[in-house]
Amino acid sequence: MQLNPDTDLELIRHPKAPPAKVWRCWTEPALLEQWFAPKPVVTRDVSIDLRRGGSFIYTMDVPDHGSMSGHGCILDLEHERRLVTTDLLQGDWRPAGESFGFTSYVFMEPEGTGTLYRAVALHPNAEKRVAHEQMGFHDGWGTAAAQLDALALTL
Repeated sequence: MQLNPDTDLELIRHPKAPPAKVWRCWTEPALLEQWFAPKPVVTRDVSIDLRRGGSFIYTMDVPDHGSMSGHGCILDLEHERRLVTTDLLQGDWRPAGESFGFTSYVFMEPEGTGTLYRAVALHPNAEKRVAHEQMGFHDGWGTAAAQLDALALTL
């Protein structure tokens, strides 16, 4: 995947858990709720229709900021290897109303006994990328990736 430095953000991590367990943490709602946002944020009410065009729905309770709900669409997936979602669409390819406006790719490749984990956020313009970066993309997504690995290692 060719990145555009003006619009894209990337996070690379090396979880000790294998791709099969990382995949489960991404695709099983009860597991995703446990790691998806940096603590003390609570993720709840997760629903995942794991197919192209399926819904990806969640609510995050953010201390001092209230609840934020997300309803996106799964654009593409390859079992235990790749999950592509966007908040520009909802399930069944329905146009989204308000959205943050980005598409995410999550790649999981075998790396020894663990995983090469690559998360990429594609934004429609540089302003949205900068806003996402200033919101704490690297710290937030990095913390969530560490929480994912810790959970995956218990499976």
